[in-house]
Amino acid sequence: MGFIRKLFALALAVAMAAVGVLFALQNAEPVPLDVLVMILPPRSLALWVLGALALGGIIGLLLSSIAVLRLRARLMSARRQLTNSQLEMDKLRVKGLATRE
Repeated sequence: MGFIRKLFALALAVAMAAVGVLFALQNAEPVPLDVLVMILPPRSLALWVLGALALGGIIGLLLSSIAVLRLRARLMSARRQLTNSQLEMDKLRVKGLATRE
């Protein structure tokens, strides 16, 4: 099963690379980029589009990493609280057994 998964991932990576190359070849004309206060020099349209895609992916990863870190911190806090509650419950059980005898 692992071999099939790796083979599928490799085939998907090759297909994505091929699509990227075709996209770059189809969009090779130079285009200047106007960014609010400055105009960047003309580069291929594919470079601008793929650069924007990469930048968006990186920003998305960073933002989701922050959310994951927050959730992990909450999980650790909840686990700590659970451990403390279990210890307290065990102490109360032992106390209850000692008073019955």
